[in-house]
Amino acid sequence: MDYVLAAAQGIGNYLMLYQSQAPESHLSASDIVANSIRYGPIAGVAGVFLFSLIYGRLGARIGGHSTRNQVFHVLAYGGLPVVATLLLWALTFLLVGDAAFAAAPGSDVDGFVWIILRMQFAASLLLLFWSVVLQIMGFSEILGLRVRKAIGLWVAGQLLGVLAAFFLAILIAILFPGVVPSPP
Repeated sequence: MDYVLAAAQGIGNYLMLYQSQAPESHLSASDIVANSIRYGPIAGVAGVFLFSLIYGRLGARIGGHSTRNQVFHVLAYGGLPVVATLLLWALTFLLVGDAAFAAAPGSDVDGFVWIILRMQFAASLLLLFWSVVLQIMGFSEILGLRVRKAIGLWVAGQLLGVLAAFFLAILIAILFPGVVPSPP
């Protein structure tokens, strides 16, 4: 089940990546969904493996004791709100279509679409915050740390993960052109 959750997180993160880009820089909505389904599961599982390696090492350095499977489990289930965001994306896409991927809806978007997109954005932020809280509490429990130390561990792991993902994205873009979306 951990792998299924990690794969679903990858799809949701891939959709969020496309939404954060300018509308002119990407394909149609159906191509975005197809690419998310094609590349998202691989990226999601790889990302959870990367972060479980990072958090396992950092946790051991600050005195925590856990296995890689425990850390993977915390990251997979801590990302459950991201899976709920994926369902929210699907609902938004069904309601508003291509406008779901507009970075900033223009004046030609009607009020209903604008309200739906703002509600979806607010719900996504709330679910992201919930995911962070679940991961911090999970690390606190499996590593036997106080919450303050678990927050510091989470922040340090995110910084290291962003650096690792940045260099990995560069490597993938060099080896497999077209897989990583071009920057706006």
